[in-house]
Order: sequence, then C-alpha cells, then structure tokens
Amino acid sequence: MTEKTPRLRAALDSLPTYKPGKRAAADGPVVYKLSSNENPYPPLPGVLESAVAAAGAFNRYPDMACTDLVTELSERFDVPVDHLATGTGSVGVAQQLVQSTAGPGDEVIYAWRSFEAYPIVTQISGATSVQVPLTEDEEHDLEAMLAAITDRTRLIFVCTPNNPTGTVLRRAELESFLDRVPSDVLVVLDEAYREFNRDEDVPDGIDLYRDRPNVCVLRTFSKAYGLAGLRIGFAVAHEPVAAALRKTAVPFGVSQLAQDAAVASLRSEDALKERIDALVVERRRVVEALVGQGWKVAETQANFVWLRLGERTTEFAAACERAGVVVRPFPGEGVRVTIGEPEANDLFVEAAAAFRKEL
Repeated sequence: MTEKTPRLRAALDSLPTYKPGKRAAADGPVVYKLSSNENPYPPLPGVLESAVAAAGAFNRYPDMACTDLVTELSERFDVPVDHLATGTGSVGVAQQLVQSTAGPGDEVIYAWRSFEAYPIVTQISGATSVQVPLTEDEEHDLEAMLAAITDRTRLIFVCTPNNPTGTVLRRAELESFLDRVPSDVLVVLDEAYREFNRDEDVPDGIDLYRDRPNVCVLRTFSKAYGLAGLRIGFAVAHEPVAAALRKTAVPFGVSQLAQDAAVASLRSEDALKERIDALVVERRRVVEALVGQGWKVAETQANFVWLRLGERTTEFAAACERAGVVVRPFPGEGVRVTIGEPEANDLFVEAAAAFRKEL
C-alpha cells in the first residue's frame, strides 16, 4: 500500500522562491554586503534603548493594533488613524494587499523587472501575474500597463523608485496614469525607497492618495530607517482598503520591539536626514565614477545602482565578490548594488573598473 502524503496546493509547484541578498562570508575574503539594500549605519539615536526596554517584556504579546506607532504615523503624515495598517515589512503588507483583492481568475499587473516578491505574493493568492516589460531606459511603461488592464485586473503595483533599477515616475505621467485606471482597480504605490529621492518632480504618494480612493501607498522602516531586521512596514489607504489589510494581517505579527523602535526612529528625524544625505552623496559619487568608466547607469533615486549586464551578470558578481563586496545578481539581466559605507563603495568602483577593462 502506497503511503499518501498531505495534499498541497498545485499552485505552489511553480512558485518562485524569494532569493535574499547573499551574505558576506564570515571567514572568507568578502568584507562588505551590498546585496540587500540595507542601511549601513547603526540604529538611530534612542532606537536601541527603546528596543532593549521592549525586550524586557517578551513574555507578553505586542499591541496588535500598533497604537502608539499608528498614532505617530497619523500625526506625521496628517492622515486618519483608520487609514493606516501595519505589517511585517512592506512586503508583508504587499501580500496582505493581494490577499485582500485577488484570487483565482484575477490578475495583478506590475512592471518587470521590479520587486521580485510581486510574482510570489500574487501566485500564493492564486491570482495571475501580468508582467509589463520596462522601457529601454529601465522605467515603467505606464501606457503598456494601462493597455494590460482587463475586467479581471484587481491590483496594480507601481514601484517608485523601482527596485532594482532605481528609476522613478514623475508627477505628470503618474497622475495621468492614475486618472485613467478604473476606479475599482487598486493601485499600490510601493515607495520603500522614497526617502532617498532627490527629484523634485517626483510626487509624494501620500499626496496622491488623499483624493483617490483606489490608491494605496506602501512604506517601510527597513531601508532609510535601518530597521530591516525588525520587519515593520505600513500602508496608507482609504478606510475600506486599510480595514481589509488589518483583517488579513497575521495577528500580533509586528513585535513590540519593532513598534517601539519605529516610533523612536520617527522621532530622530534630524539624525535620519544626515544619514540619508550622506548616502545620497555617496550614490552620486558612485554613479559618476561608473559613468566615467563607460558604464550605462540607470538614473537612480534609491540607495542602490543598477547595471544591465545580460549574460555577463554572474561573472561580474563573482568579480565583485573576489574584490571584497557581495552584490545582487539577477542572472541574465543585471546587478543591483547597494550604496554602503565609502570603503565598500570604493571596492565596488574598483572592481567595476577592472571588469570594464576586460569587456
């Protein structure tokens, strides 16, 4: 008699696996990890202290409503408390969004390449991904995305700045796009890297959401705020959408440590600005060096740079690793390289220069 195994959903058979950025080897020559878009700085002033204090109550469940954090966010962004929802990083909230809007037979549209979690969270829900290729300039093709909308479309992800290319959408084109999307289709503006933007023509998604009930904005504490290890993100959306996100959230998913650290981070705005400004200066320096070497670099407003290398992607990543930095390869396409400490950036620029000479 053949022993039966538990029946699992067939949709999982072809589910892509999320690939985190490779870690720096603990005992090898690699020194710097530039593969995960992490903030290279330690926690902001007051954050570690709040986390240590919260750690003394690990025996208790956290505040499931994230009351203090939601109140702080409400005041910071001038939005109603019931327009806010939290989750385990913005990717956790993204999964809640798909679960709230799409199931078998429904479609989710997003640019490609964009954030690699989009196809995963879409397939988990049983919905169908509709991937719209980026333009030659590594930007969203909004006209093609509009043309891809059908009566089965339930959600559209718009990542700006886009991960992994760093490109952004400017006000006129984004507003025109939003005005033409059917009102019953939810548009999610994924702004995980918003704080690094320096293009004044790039709108703040929260300004766009205010009079558009079908617009939701995703933000995270993982990148600029440096809380990647605590897994906390949030969404700003009109009450029906925000309420659905609270329903689909994992109960007690956001730890009290993460909540308190996020509140303390929001209250360290001056220190945050200094760190972001320093990373933006480094970003400019790295881009200028790469352009000077002859690379075509996508215009980035994030804390990373993108090089499209095609079939030489894996080879380039290996060369960087030998030089002392781990980058994020997307085999057959290109590499994404986080802006890190100046020393790390120097090693990467040197590795890129050496590789360029071999082309």
